Amino acid sequence: MRATHVSLCPTQAANAAGRAALTPELLAATGARYSRSNDGLDAILAKIDPQNPDKSVDSIFKMVDYGHASIADMAPIAIFLDGVSMWLAYLVWSLCPTAGGQESSTRYIQLSRENLPDAREIGIGAAQQNDWQSAMEKALDAYEKAVKFWEDVAREQPEITRIPAEILADKSERGQKVLARMARNFAFDRARYFLPASLQTNVMLVMSARAWVSLCQQLLSHPAPEPRKLGELLRAELELCAPRLLKHASAKPSFEEGWAQLQRRASLIAAFGKVSGEAAPTAFLEVFGPRNLDASLHDEAFYAALENHDNRYAHIGPELARSAVRFGWDAVAFADMRDLNRHRTGTKWSHMVPVGFYGALDQAKSLDGNGADSSLNELQKLGVEISQTARTRIAQNDDSAPYWSLLGTQFPFEHTTTADKFIYEAELRTGLGAHYRYAKHLHDCLTIWREKFPESSELILEGEAEPE
Repeated sequence: MRATHVSLCPTQAANAAGRAALTPELLAATGARYSRSNDGLDAILAKIDPQNPDKSVDSIFKMVDYGHASIADMAPIAIFLDGVSMWLAYLVWSLCPTAGGQESSTRYIQLSRENLPDAREIGIGAAQQNDWQSAMEKALDAYEKAVKFWEDVAREQPEITRIPAEILADKSERGQKVLARMARNFAFDRARYFLPASLQTNVMLVMSARAWVSLCQQLLSHPAPEPRKLGELLRAELELCAPRLLKHASAKPSFEEGWAQLQRRASLIAAFGKVSGEAAPTAFLEVFGPRNLDASLHDEAFYAALENHDNRYAHIGPELARSAVRFGWDAVAFADMRDLNRHRTGTKWSHMVPVGFYGALDQAKSLDGNGADSSLNELQKLGVEISQTARTRIAQNDDSAPYWSLLGTQFPFEHTTTADKFIYEAELRTGLGAHYRYAKHLHDCLTIWREKFPESSELILEGEAEPE
């Protein structure tokens, strides 16, 4: 595992225009000085020694406490995280809802045993290490078999892939490369559910120093070793760009007890019931309309709010922005939760207790030919078995339980936000290049919206998840 801070440098155009270039802390300090002066930026910059930015920061912070959260919010920091587990990447995104960034995609990259971490590094107990290693090896074997299965489908029944006819007919070198990429993505999309959640991935995040410190507090307070290790690596990188914040980037008793409380609750839930197969992804959606607007008028108001909405980035009126929405599903595969979790609004939640396993059997059953899905049945059984082991580990209060999950392991998932943000997410996650499974999940939520608000639903730009 590795964390690497990457600094920003001014562009040639900015240098030519004589614009200032400040370190993250000096930028925050300069912004903080605004609250104590109305002289403007030039007057503050005139007091800065460009050869000694740290001294300049200290001179300003004699008057302003850098520990104040609003000051730390003004220090932007980018850090790249190499070799974190997919489970830890999910956890980090859930703790950083305002971050910008990217994560290596299972839809475009074929993963292998080289991405499997050492069992000891992620806290697998000595007595379980052989069992865990064996289970993960079987899962990766299943993934490879699933990739081959779906690659064969893409080759033998290209119409199933929904790749545009003009691309299928294009025999040029470029056309063939595009076709190969789209067919490969089709296979990866359906095979990825057998990948272990413990596999290592890469994540890049850009957020304020305040958010990084908050993340460090959460990670360093976590009971599992991998989050704590990442917390220490982040502290080391923050020392390069925001050293005055390190006193705040430490484990906190409240977070330690908070994690323990969540683990106790999950253990109680896991003790009852079991993973017996694929769980139904039943959708729900609750809308709390604008205050002082009669419920009978909501659909009319929402229609008016969408009249100028001609693409997902376009205007949405205040009637929707003022409406609260809670939506989600009783069972979502972890692969799709990772994507849904990265939306940067509101609060996402799951108790992370496995309720089922999804292995794309529904996709296989739609194929031509008798028994076309039979070769996936055994793989599905393996996914159910491993997911049940994860649930059992949770019931036993095992800190390493998440690392027994697969990307097809299903969990409940809900998202609380506002109606305008829900509509944006629904349009994005059903649009061009959308993964077929989370497109279905958002379609199911939009179906509920249509039942509640039929007039306004006509203006929501739901896509068809066309291949990209």
